[in-house]
Amino acid sequence: MQIPGLGLLLEDNDLGWYKSEPIPVPVLGGAPRRIIVDGYVDDSSPEDFHAAIRAFLALDNSALTAAAPSIFAYYRDVTDDILAAGDDWYVEIEGPHQVLDHIRFGNEPMVSRDPHGDRHVYVSLECECDWEPEHGLQIVFRDGRTVTKVGPYDGHLTNSAAYADDTLDRVVYHAPR
Repeated sequence: MQIPGLGLLLEDNDLGWYKSEPIPVPVLGGAPRRIIVDGYVDDSSPEDFHAAIRAFLALDNSALTAAAPSIFAYYRDVTDDILAAGDDWYVEIEGPHQVLDHIRFGNEPMVSRDPHGDRHVYVSLECECDWEPEHGLQIVFRDGRTVTKVGPYDGHLTNSAAYADDTLDRVVYHAPR
């Protein structure tokens, strides 16, 4: 199957997803990544996928810099929990300006449509981060343009879906309490 901006994608027969060949992703430092596309074949508006992919591949680091305060809030909550539990290990990050230095971006951004909520197409990225080795970090881009969700990787595309709370629709980071 061919998708504009990604070229030929191959189907993962076990998962039903389609994978691109590795292509440079500027917002993730330009390193080649395989883009995973889920739900495209049966979608009634594939042009929404095309637009989200095009927007995501056009992003630069400024999209992540804008999300750094929310990512830092996630870091602070994890660190506060570690200290409250009496543990003495934690990663020292001075502020949002340093938080991106402690992330290893995933190799397979996934493009899919929110099947229940706002029906937008999202790009979700599973990352590793120094402060939370167990749950990692999820960064989600609505329509491939803007980071609209960060936090521990839970597979949800929005905080409103993750917490079954529509008031969290535009909340980028929500502390799980």
